[in-house]
Amino acid sequence: MRHYRNFIDNQFKTSDGATLLEVVNPATEDIVATVDSANPYDADEAVRCAAAAQKKWRRLPAIERGKVLHRLADALVARADDIGRALALESGKSPQHARSEVLYAAEVTRYHAEWARRITGEVIPSDNASENLLLYREPIGVVVCLVPFNSPVYTLLRKLAPALITGNTVIVRPSSYTPCSALEIARAVQEADVPPGVINILAMNHQVAEQICTHPAIGMITLTGSVGAGRKVLEYSQVNIAKVALELGGQTPAIIEPDADLEKAADDIVRSKTTNCGQLCTAVERVYVNEAVASRFIDLLRNRMRERQWGDRSKNHDWMGPLIHDNARLHIHQMVARAIDDGAVLECGGVIPSGKGFFYPPTLLTGCRQDMEIVQEETFGPVLAVVVHKTLDEALAMANDHQFGLASMIYSQNHGTIMRVANEIEAGECYVNRVPDDPYQGHHAGWKRSGIGGDDGQHGMLAFTQTRLVVMPY
Repeated sequence: MRHYRNFIDNQFKTSDGATLLEVVNPATEDIVATVDSANPYDADEAVRCAAAAQKKWRRLPAIERGKVLHRLADALVARADDIGRALALESGKSPQHARSEVLYAAEVTRYHAEWARRITGEVIPSDNASENLLLYREPIGVVVCLVPFNSPVYTLLRKLAPALITGNTVIVRPSSYTPCSALEIARAVQEADVPPGVINILAMNHQVAEQICTHPAIGMITLTGSVGAGRKVLEYSQVNIAKVALELGGQTPAIIEPDADLEKAADDIVRSKTTNCGQLCTAVERVYVNEAVASRFIDLLRNRMRERQWGDRSKNHDWMGPLIHDNARLHIHQMVARAIDDGAVLECGGVIPSGKGFFYPPTLLTGCRQDMEIVQEETFGPVLAVVVHKTLDEALAMANDHQFGLASMIYSQNHGTIMRVANEIEAGECYVNRVPDDPYQGHHAGWKRSGIGGDDGQHGMLAFTQTRLVVMPY
């Protein structure tokens, strides 16, 4: 069994009297690794090293920082098998899926490396004749990156790369469910010759995370996680008025109009709902289908959900894998049971299977209403709720009548319908006749309780900067 130590100042360090974190494979329930849980001394050392390194890192020309990121991307590719193997064991993903995530993370790293010559300020006209106003983009300092379990490798680099190219240093806290892949990435950091202290990766409990996030040297906290975790980060940020970037929950609506390609829509929605066992913040959660095609479309969904096989993905790449832990499965199952008690019709799934692994079959609920918990709250699992609507007005009103506003989908061949939804949907993303996939040159940002700020693209990169105005008489 593999044992991992925390990564501080480019070294793997043994934590004195460390509590061991046991990492469980959710497909088999076997313990696959142990990890040192960082202690308060480790936390202080990580912040101290990151703060000291940042003073040198920010003075390095951006093009030189970009070269370091390109080396890191090369190292990720070279170590894709090792990182992917650790990710597959801790998450239940297939080895192929896990390796692909590493390669995708390398690509987003290269993308942000290319911003080196494009981080621009502004020259602003002054009211005075002999004066210039110069607006600089500057790094914030030390950034804490709080990474979730569902796409832990990609999300880590999605946050780390823009933070680094803009001159910040980072402390990464991976999910306690998936810390091994992050600490395998640390080996790539060493091989890429990233300067000491620029990247620090520590597994830790909530108390140590709070200690780091409330440290006076921390300038920004970026989180991908639940609304509850987002509220906790907002509490942490109040101590030192640290900047926050929060990508939180989602409850993606898909609007299906009568002129939609129903076969494609059904294929897309089921794929979205069952990828990573539905543990994606942009996965479809609620379907608003027009009454004219509701019966046919529900048949398509039911057949595809029933056909979707599940099991240990190390044995078959095409199967749907497990949920991350048993409490998640129990929570989802209780939500399904309450929906049925409230009048929903169970079309398939809805049972906890026997045997090892935290599996839950693809589950389809029809006859749902807008006021049901299953429609209003995120399941974060392979459960799909269907609501029938009469008009586009009604569908839009229900899609927008929600606490979340991350991603959305519209299926129609009518450009008037498409543009109306694109213009009126209350969500940070709208996907037309396709599933969400967060293109990294776009901007992944939620409305309402789905977050503050966002990731990806120029806007996501600039989120890791602050401005300085220089008033220059001449």
